[in-house]
Amino acid sequence: MVEVRALEASEIDAVAKAWSHVRGNLRRSAGQRLFDQWLKPVVLIEASDSEAVRLGLPSAFMTQWVRNHYAERMLLEFKAVLPSVASVSIETLDDKAKRVLSAESAKVPAATAVSPAERPAFDPRFTFERFVTDNSNRVAFNAGIALAGTGSPLFSPLYLHSGTGQGKTHLMHAIGHAFLDANRQATAIYMPAERFMFEFVQALRAKDTHAFKARLRSVDLLMIDDLQFIADKGSSTQDEFFHTVNEFMSSGKRLVIAADRAPQALEGFETRLAGRLGSGLVADIKPPEPALRRAIVVRKLEDMPAVAMPDDVIDLLAQRITSNVRELEGALNRLVAYAQLNSEPITMDFAQQTLGEVLRVAQRRITIDEIQRAVSAHFEVKQIDLISERRAVAIARPRQIAMYLAKRLTTRSLPEIGRKFGNRDHSTVIHAVRRIEDLRGKDCEIDNAVRTLMRQLESA
Repeated sequence: MVEVRALEASEIDAVAKAWSHVRGNLRRSAGQRLFDQWLKPVVLIEASDSEAVRLGLPSAFMTQWVRNHYAERMLLEFKAVLPSVASVSIETLDDKAKRVLSAESAKVPAATAVSPAERPAFDPRFTFERFVTDNSNRVAFNAGIALAGTGSPLFSPLYLHSGTGQGKTHLMHAIGHAFLDANRQATAIYMPAERFMFEFVQALRAKDTHAFKARLRSVDLLMIDDLQFIADKGSSTQDEFFHTVNEFMSSGKRLVIAADRAPQALEGFETRLAGRLGSGLVADIKPPEPALRRAIVVRKLEDMPAVAMPDDVIDLLAQRITSNVRELEGALNRLVAYAQLNSEPITMDFAQQTLGEVLRVAQRRITIDEIQRAVSAHFEVKQIDLISERRAVAIARPRQIAMYLAKRLTTRSLPEIGRKFGNRDHSTVIHAVRRIEDLRGKDCEIDNAVRTLMRQLESA
């Protein structure tokens, strides 16, 4: 059990900011469900001269799990932000510690409107200058620059959508930086959609929704991230969000929304809200191509002048870490941190040894598009037929096999798989998976086809 020591002001300034960055990175890399269950309860309980960081959890069971699975990762994350950190310990809080930390956290506002004298805590790393562009993200990038300028906005809202880790949050912080630089008397709020929902519910319970509405609607720039997380969270929350969107649009103020899918593909949202969100400028960010991934690594290395990384290692990262920019940056940070901790030069052998599991996982990753191409070639049907409404057995069975393989070989959710097959409902995917599982036990041809396709895809 641990006691709590009050942090010095200098420690709070350095370590608390680092902890905020680490939590954000853990939330993005672990995923919402795992983060909420295991990592969200972790609290910063002590730091000593920015070298020894102590983290606490409310139960011994949770402490052991996080220690086993994330102790090394947390140390690397801290060192990437605050190199002076030498150790991170994960311990169980006693009752006194729980009360002290709970009281302290209650004093910290999660999102505040900001006056010119008090700038919001936009991440200093996330600026337009540090955002590397190509055709996959240039529309979103240029739209962000346009929205952040002076004068009346040409469009609002700006709706950014992409898969996880492709740069939406970076662009939102960049918009915030540029907007407040160009409009010195302006105010802004940035908050995740979950925080919007939480604060609105708290205002409802306190019967003080007027103050909540006034705070959000009084600012010049409002940015809401991860909108998909308030799907199916109650009509009152969506009603309030809809009216907030309307207020910003009617007053000609700037509104930026980010989500993991286009407005029309949002599940659990009212049609009128999706329509409103789509009435501004919708800009998608596509997965980065190898040239962009390499440019991103080179740009990151410019901020690490003491790091010498040969071209073949840069190419290794760019060619093998393909899923998203966040994983690419994580692999780079891991490689640099291990080299510094072990006082070793970065070579191809060192990179392959250090990133072995990361590279193997990246190599095994299979996309739904690849599955559709393989299935269409195997059964000699057009790929477009797999996402069409055609119900002939010659089309329907390969489509079901493709859905089955997507469920088996990818980490995509059932709704995501359904959207890849002509915006079908997730129940259709469930039916397809169960049907193919049943047929594999009865029909040798179906079973052989599935086995052949799985070997082909996994060995590609």
